[in-house]
Amino acid sequence: MAAVILLPGREKSMHRRHPWIFSGAVMKTAGEAAPGETVEILAADGNLLGRGAYSPGSKIRVRAWTFSRDESIGPDFFRRRLEEAYRNRLSVIPAGDTAFRMVHAESDGLPGVIVDRYGDFLVGQFLTAGAEYWKATIVSLLDEIFPNQGVYERSDGEVRLKEDLPRQTGVLSGREPPDLIEIREGTLKFLVDIRGGHKTGFYLDQRDNRIALMPYADGAHVLNCFSYTGAFAVAALTAGAREVVNVDSSADALALARNNVELNMPGGAGSSYITGDVFTVLREYRDAGRRFDLVILDPPKFAESRKHLEKAARGYKDINFLAMTLLRPEGVLVSFSCSGLMTRDLFEKAVAWAALDAGREARILKRLEQSADHATVLSFPEAGYLKGIVCRVR
Repeated sequence: MAAVILLPGREKSMHRRHPWIFSGAVMKTAGEAAPGETVEILAADGNLLGRGAYSPGSKIRVRAWTFSRDESIGPDFFRRRLEEAYRNRLSVIPAGDTAFRMVHAESDGLPGVIVDRYGDFLVGQFLTAGAEYWKATIVSLLDEIFPNQGVYERSDGEVRLKEDLPRQTGVLSGREPPDLIEIREGTLKFLVDIRGGHKTGFYLDQRDNRIALMPYADGAHVLNCFSYTGAFAVAALTAGAREVVNVDSSADALALARNNVELNMPGGAGSSYITGDVFTVLREYRDAGRRFDLVILDPPKFAESRKHLEKAARGYKDINFLAMTLLRPEGVLVSFSCSGLMTRDLFEKAVAWAALDAGREARILKRLEQSADHATVLSFPEAGYLKGIVCRVR
């Protein structure tokens, strides 16, 4: 087996059980390894630190599968990891819910591997060289351990390009999924397009936050920005909202949002749908004097890299400023950032700057994060990408 030997002192991250070895930490490679193959990770003095997947085309040269000297990487290893991940989900997912994240990459000891369950179908993302190398094995194990009607691949994210891997989608096993799959979260029902929707089709990471906003929606006039397929709208209307205005740039997403609302409330009374740029629509509402009791902001990722952080912070400040100008006194702002590089501290500062510019006082009522099936291991804080706040705005 080939080995990657680290520079002196660069083994500290492995001792902290952080799975990433960057190219700048590598002194040399002993032997030859193809992309995705397993290599030993050695300290400069030859001490074995673990084993991981080799990715010669990536800045992250190795992603550790294991920090144990005694654990080999093969089908039995992946079986153990998958079964453990599933047991962990059973402890946090309410009985009767039919959609959740089964495998959350590094947090489940499987870097680059994401598996989401939607009813009887599984959706896999294989985002790194190691995940790609072991994809056939993992899919075979998924079929064996978790009987399903099909495993569909959504490895179409840009991160694949950083690994010198092409984007890939399609059936990996079983049958082609239907155009829409109906899922259930508690009493809420949703239709999901796993072939063409964002991520793997649905924002499973917002499960707990849909519940968290419901107490603030009763009797409220709600503005749901970046509404996608209307999951927050369904939650708000179920909680007793008088009105929900959904704004998104995608007409297709809004069409599915309408279907989701009607699936839960036949007739869809109290919900409207606006196709357009959210920044533009909010400025138009501000100038027209529109006011709301609750504004929800769940924008797409603003920061793709560290060089975009300053621009992203301005974007979060601007959108939260506009939202605050539309809130009635004592209104509630629910605001999110899904940019992993945007720290919670910087995100909250951006919202604070927005409040100052809007001449409003914003008091944090609750801090929000991704749902429990999107676990964050303390040794890998990068997994905790979603952060949000609920603010009372005076």
